[in-house]
Amino acid sequence: MRPIRWLPLILMLFVLAACAPKSGGGGGLPFFSTATPLPTAQVSITHAPDAQAAMRRFLEALKTGDYATMYSLLSKDSQAAVTQDVFSKKYNDALNTMSANKLDYEVLTQLLSPTLAQVGFRVIYRTALVGDIQRDMIARFNLEAGEWRLQWDDSLILPELAGGNVLKMDYQIPARGNIYDRNGLPIVGQSDAYALGITPGQMTPKSEVALVSQLSKLCGITQDEIKDRYASAAPDWYVAICDASTDEVKGVLDLGIGGLTVTPYTSRFYFNQGIASQTVGYTLSIDPAQVDEYRRKGYRGDERIGQAGVEKSMESYLAGTHGGTLWVVDPNGNLVAKLGESQPKPADSVYLTIDRNLQFYTQQAIQGFKGAAVVIERDTGRILAMASSPSYDQNVFDPNNFNNGYLVGNLLNSQDQPLLNRAAQGQYPLGSVFKVVTFSAGLESGLYLPETTYNCQYEFTELQQYGGQILYDWTWQYCQDRLAAGKQCDTQSSTPSGLLTLPEGLMRSCNPYFWRIGLDLYNNNRAGDIANMARAFGLGAPTGIDAVAEASGNIDIPTNPIDATNQAIGQGTVTVTPLQVARMIAAIGNGGTLYRPQLIEKIQPVDGSPLTVFKPEAAGTLPLRPDNLKLLQDAMRSVINDPRGTAYFRMVGLQIPVAGKTGTAESGSGKSHAWFAGYTLANEQDTTLPNIAVVVILENQGQGSDWAAPLFRAIVETYYYGQPQAVPWFGPIGNPYTPTPIGGIPTKTPKPK
Repeated sequence: MRPIRWLPLILMLFVLAACAPKSGGGGGLPFFSTATPLPTAQVSITHAPDAQAAMRRFLEALKTGDYATMYSLLSKDSQAAVTQDVFSKKYNDALNTMSANKLDYEVLTQLLSPTLAQVGFRVIYRTALVGDIQRDMIARFNLEAGEWRLQWDDSLILPELAGGNVLKMDYQIPARGNIYDRNGLPIVGQSDAYALGITPGQMTPKSEVALVSQLSKLCGITQDEIKDRYASAAPDWYVAICDASTDEVKGVLDLGIGGLTVTPYTSRFYFNQGIASQTVGYTLSIDPAQVDEYRRKGYRGDERIGQAGVEKSMESYLAGTHGGTLWVVDPNGNLVAKLGESQPKPADSVYLTIDRNLQFYTQQAIQGFKGAAVVIERDTGRILAMASSPSYDQNVFDPNNFNNGYLVGNLLNSQDQPLLNRAAQGQYPLGSVFKVVTFSAGLESGLYLPETTYNCQYEFTELQQYGGQILYDWTWQYCQDRLAAGKQCDTQSSTPSGLLTLPEGLMRSCNPYFWRIGLDLYNNNRAGDIANMARAFGLGAPTGIDAVAEASGNIDIPTNPIDATNQAIGQGTVTVTPLQVARMIAAIGNGGTLYRPQLIEKIQPVDGSPLTVFKPEAAGTLPLRPDNLKLLQDAMRSVINDPRGTAYFRMVGLQIPVAGKTGTAESGSGKSHAWFAGYTLANEQDTTLPNIAVVVILENQGQGSDWAAPLFRAIVETYYYGQPQAVPWFGPIGNPYTPTPIGGIPTKTPKPK
């Protein structure tokens, strides 16, 4: 049996021989041979992806609030445990509660195994209320389909949130700051107030007369408007009228007039039914779409915030500094840990440059019209009054006000756009007031001299050669009106002005003269001169006013003779805001300095010095040679003082020296807009008040000399004397005004000389 033990060895040798490659001429076993060599064995290494990079993607998405990307980086098990909506809400709620407005992070370390990774990272939540919250944490990843996926739970927001804990902020919110006029008279502040209304069935004929009269005076509403409100009401209906502070309404309540219904409330109150309402603005509850934004700023989310005007632009001062304590709360509502706290700081008070009494009167002056009026200190840019009509009562936005539900809908749906600040946002053709720009461009071009004459007739025919129409001077329309009335064209306003020098052309507001200037400049390769002068005068661009939104207007360089001619008298594509015009007129009056209009007199903390105080800010200089500026000033004086001047008749007897320009601007529909813009030269009189510039525009009202000029005069006289010295031809304006001296120091009321 011994030979059998060798058999396996013999068979192995046989197999090895068969596998050996054949040599040269033969040998080996042909059935084990191959024509192709076997490949060389190779080794490859698959690297695991970078777990730190995955961590950075997650944190970068957190930094930008991209919760969808964050969720896409979670492991399958984590996504199965929490939906994307719940995941997003957890982060959003935590960041809101912390008041986290910024996040910084740093990836520190990583430990890798073939399918698992650990990454150390640091996150710093920058919060508005409790400072920085910094945590070092460990994130664990699974390798899924070749990508690292995060094993997520609440502790990756903050370690303290493990086990279902949540965050809670106890807020401390200061009272909102007050708004005062320049002399400390309240415009907005916390106050007891009454919503006032009428129950028609409770009135007797006698009490109706008394009640309507009292409410008209108190609410600043005409008696006819009050009657219109309840004309169709049932006897037992409540008809909302207005609201008033306790002090304002006391006299009416003491009379005990039947039919008056009063509902008290306490809230942030806008006095006198809203002083400079479009300028001051109003507050509303935070819009749901903005809640996250404001909670990250430290707001609780249910506060009322500024929505327009000063209330909005000064929000950071008026809201004060919120305080709070950040807690970790367990699922049972127990406080677990305090993560940080801060103390609130009182709100600041905002003092406006506005004079409350002058503002009130200016608003009354344009009440009943659509339009705007601006009063600005000529030599500083300080806004003393900025009125827009129709106005509105901001108190109707207050849900504590019983009249809120009755009146706010009417306000928001009004086609008259009372919320629009026409003074700063209304964009109008300027009409003949723009001629001060064309006058200046003509002089500075060298094509026109002070003594250059033009024969001003009814017609301007020079555009016919360019395919244009015959244009007519304003005197032609006056003539047509007289002829239609069966009268002769034999008055100064209805006959052509005749031969005029350039200053006389401005004094008479001769349209053909200024059409000629516009056409001449265009034909002498100076098409941009008027537009450039207008921009240098501050037109067609924002003024830079603080605290309120403003429109730009429009000033184009004309591209054809017809456009150039229209532009020369402030028509065509020319649009400006009343605020821009007030600034321009003030610059003409003060010697050429364009000041930035300002509304903020100071911002006053509860304790300490003011944070900011009004300082005049020169923003530019009119590009006029001194002699040309003097010519312009004198020409504007002649508009008032020369018997042929377009404003002479309206200013007869005015004791304060003024200069100005009338304007009547075609609006495209309806009557023309009525403009008047001018400034005072009170330094020529013995007065204690600074010089002012005043601009008035009345939409679709007619001639500037008929409508806007009388209101200009009334405002000027009210500023200096406390009330108009002459009643406008269309009737008295508003209530007497008490001028407030500078700095609140009583001064003797100046008398006309």
